[in-house]
Amino acid sequence: MIRSSPSIIFIFVTLLVATQTVGNFIKVAEGGKISIPDELDDVIDDEEDEEWKNWGKKKPSKKEFDPPKLDLSNMEFSEIQSEMMKRPTGPSFGFVKLRLGGANRRTPDMVGEIAMKWSKVMKTGSIDVKFMGVDISTIMFTMEKGQDIMELIEFVLSQSEAYEVKIGDQVHRRPGDPPLEEVMEKIRSHKENANGDGTSSPVVDQLANPKDEL
Repeated sequence: MIRSSPSIIFIFVTLLVATQTVGNFIKVAEGGKISIPDELDDVIDDEEDEEWKNWGKKKPSKKEFDPPKLDLSNMEFSEIQSEMMKRPTGPSFGFVKLRLGGANRRTPDMVGEIAMKWSKVMKTGSIDVKFMGVDISTIMFTMEKGQDIMELIEFVLSQSEAYEVKIGDQVHRRPGDPPLEEVMEKIRSHKENANGDGTSSPVVDQLANPKDEL
């Protein structure tokens, strides 16, 4: 009589249980099938979202400045020049003449500090402009976006150290301030009598001859 090995019996029982489990799983899966009705056969999905419409298109790196068009036919030359100042599109540069006078003689280091301070303030306001000292009474500026020029002029004239801003033929000053040439002429006329003995003071020398370069 052949005796069944315990291991063979164990394998047989395991296979029997596994077969029943798989069968039950298949039945459950068949019972859980989802039936899709034929009512959607005639539906056409023609909606496109923005991402699909823009797929493959090159994204612009920055928003381009699009200035409005001008009707130059009925404008004077001065008006045209003024309007063009408000909407330049390319890089711009100009000069700032510093306010004359003061108890102490201005030094190149002082001018450099003013230029650095202005550059930092404008950068904080998201305007890309760089100020550089030229001499003890002049600061030069360069900017990449010309459309920000009016904001720059407004900022500079709000600073106590600045007297006027010159961009090309355009000169901008605070209301009521005389031209810088008139101020310089008054200084020259009083230069000889500054100290009452025919000699001039250091401050007057600086105002009349601001030639020291940085």
